[in-house]
Amino acid sequence: MVSAPRRTTRRTLIAVSAAALSAALLTGCGAILDEIGGPQEAPRDEPGGEITASAEADIFSIKLGDCLDMAAFSSVATEFETAPVIPCTDPHTGEIFAELTLPEGDFPGDDALATQAEEYCVAEFGTFVGLSYEESALDFTYFVPTSDGWTQADDRVMQCVIESTEPVTGTMAGIAQ
Repeated sequence: MVSAPRRTTRRTLIAVSAAALSAALLTGCGAILDEIGGPQEAPRDEPGGEITASAEADIFSIKLGDCLDMAAFSSVATEFETAPVIPCTDPHTGEIFAELTLPEGDFPGDDALATQAEEYCVAEFGTFVGLSYEESALDFTYFVPTSDGWTQADDRVMQCVIESTEPVTGTMAGIAQ
């Protein structure tokens, strides 16, 4: 599992809703199928590997450059097993803009990971967007490993997610230029 996206404290927090729950409820049998087969890989094309359809994808299958429906995340959940992926050519509000594999060792703790994620994502933000985080109207959040994911699944991936309050199409790379 991956810890809930955390928001920066400098900006107003935007609540997000439950994508996994709503998808399961809308399909009726989605929750049952998830229980039987577990979360699915993100649907990707070959050979490019880009998301081809909106889906509830296993959180461990999302990658750098993938686009997300940030409004579909639960505002009350603290851990996620799935993420609402969407083709970047469709309107979306989030994109994985930076990714870091953390070193082996003992779990550093939630606070230490939050601090590291804040620093890393702010540093990568300007390069990706073309404008510093402090100057931008865009926000970011991040996914970090949980203690259980760290020890049981060897999860070491930290991902930064750029967020827009208005849906965009295409990548948000260089959006400030």
